[in-house]
Amino acid sequence: MSGSAPTREVARRVFATEFNDATYTFKESDEERAPVYALLPTGERANRVFVVGTLTETEDVGSDSEYWQGRVVDPTGTFFAYAGQYQPDAASMLRETEPPQYVSVVGKPRTFETDDGDVNVSVRPESITVVDADTRDRWVVETATRTLERVAAFDDEEAGGEYAAMARERYPDLDVEDYRRAALSALEELDEEETAEEPEPEASA
Repeated sequence: MSGSAPTREVARRVFATEFNDATYTFKESDEERAPVYALLPTGERANRVFVVGTLTETEDVGSDSEYWQGRVVDPTGTFFAYAGQYQPDAASMLRETEPPQYVSVVGKPRTFETDDGDVNVSVRPESITVVDADTRDRWVVETATRTLERVAAFDDEEAGGEYAAMARERYPDLDVEDYRRAALSALEELDEEETAEEPEPEASA
């Protein structure tokens, strides 16, 4: 296998509330090009993420050249995506897409430490695609399922594995129950939306 191109990492489904808490990043080897992982608080590593939500706002925040910021909102919070000259396709999507639109984003987690010591987490998108409501709804269901599975494994120390142990160590102040509640709340919100959209039955003559 040596010398072959590295396989692409699986893009993890994660809600904004958990993603924004994934402030610790690490490599698993000293090689310069080794993948950088964000440690999800529920005990999973993520080199790439797959998120779907409503693109609510776009803005060119660059000074010397275009550098686009997009806000993507899911039922639990907001993702921030940033794309510039090294992500030309994603940058053009942010430039040309008129919010609000449902979008799917595949990209890499990035962390940035602010002057006051806080760590902000964002997505550096590989691709941004306009999608329909059904795609958004399926993503919510699948992401909730994945989140609940990770929380269940986290609670079972034997099943959780090394990344759950790492998360316990790195995020002592975070409670994984918050992500379970967020996932269940997202599913409830989806049910309410679908109920509201169902047509009223016509009265029989």
